[in-house]
Amino acid sequence: MIRRIERVFLLSVFLIISVCASAQSGTYGAYSPYSIYGIGEISKQGTAYNKSMGGVGIAARNKRYINYLNPAAVTARDSLSFMADFGLSQKNTVYSQNDFRSAKNTFNIYDFVMSFPIYRSSAFMVGITPFSDVGYDFSSVETDPGIIGNTGNITYDSYGTGSVYQIFAGAGATFWKRLSVGAEVLFLFGNIDKVTNMNFSDNSYRSLNSGNDLTIRGVTGKFGIQYEQKLASNVSMVLGATYRMKSRMRGYSTDYKYAVQSSVTDTLRHNLGVLKDEGLNFGDELGLGLSIKGGEKWSAEFDYVRSDWRKSGMDNAAGFASVGKAVFSSSVSQSFRAGFEIVPNRNDIRYYLRRCAYRAGVYYDESYYRLDGRDVNTIGLTLGITLPVFKWYNGISLGVDLGQRASKKNDMIRERYAMFVIGFNIHDIWFRKVQYN
Repeated sequence: MIRRIERVFLLSVFLIISVCASAQSGTYGAYSPYSIYGIGEISKQGTAYNKSMGGVGIAARNKRYINYLNPAAVTARDSLSFMADFGLSQKNTVYSQNDFRSAKNTFNIYDFVMSFPIYRSSAFMVGITPFSDVGYDFSSVETDPGIIGNTGNITYDSYGTGSVYQIFAGAGATFWKRLSVGAEVLFLFGNIDKVTNMNFSDNSYRSLNSGNDLTIRGVTGKFGIQYEQKLASNVSMVLGATYRMKSRMRGYSTDYKYAVQSSVTDTLRHNLGVLKDEGLNFGDELGLGLSIKGGEKWSAEFDYVRSDWRKSGMDNAAGFASVGKAVFSSSVSQSFRAGFEIVPNRNDIRYYLRRCAYRAGVYYDESYYRLDGRDVNTIGLTLGITLPVFKWYNGISLGVDLGQRASKKNDMIRERYAMFVIGFNIHDIWFRKVQYN
């Protein structure tokens, strides 16, 4: 039974969710000029616990936090414990290209996950997280004096918004106290809108409005395994692996183009396509992880993740391929991640900060696309802390991610960002039999 003070804590948490969801309406989930391609920027998965350790989690077994990166990790828990986690992120990015600079801030709710036991060493989890985000907005003006002299000023605008989310439900079980296996079903869904406008200052010319509305659906599965081996009395090693299957992309694509003059709109093109008939696919993903932990005092982990998008079919598909001089092509994404956590003394009754969990991590990512034949890479450093709240494993996790994507070489756009995350870890003991003396 959750006590009154815990109820106030939970009520405050859900009020924050409501306020943030309302504030998020009409904003970008992510903002990057590179999200113009495909389904946008692939979201890095994980709770604040994972994000503040460089994104590791494939080989993590920590009973104090939900780790949905590996469905086998759901069994790392105290028996009869109910767990929930949700988090918020705020990202500040500075964009640089040659001598041009700009900045953008975004806000997003990045996960809501619940987990509870099923029977003995088995457990279940369900949640929702972003899978990818599209967010960009840029414009240019015609500079050719021969054209401007005849038509007047011409402005070209391009913008895109939307997200693809994933709802997942999974379960895991542990055998012989060492081997854990798990599986989950993922349902992908979302809407993406990409628009390009050509506007004339002279009203005698018709402006052009074109774009693509994408309704995306998909179903896939993910499997995970973890094996824990004792190395010493209080030191163990965990090997982990995950695999998400390649799946067919379903939904619809509306390709349109309108000519607008005053209040008159003429339809030049309006085609409705079925995505499954175009051979579009979500890439598969393989993850490998190794962690070493010293009880509940410290842990260190290294993960490698590989995802193949070369047969996604997005290179030439309307609404997915880029429109303009830049040429994007699907590729193989890779990620190298390392993280570390230490807790000075979980049971210290005198100094609160000794009971906090401190984390740090690094990562290097290669995107699932190439721009004009060049890789778009990201490197980053993460830091974090979990502040214990009330009893059990309730806590508030804070993290910061400092990173850079691409460089200014070859006329590319460099992104330098600082992303702040906050996660709420909710824990309680359920299904206890009440005993009376």
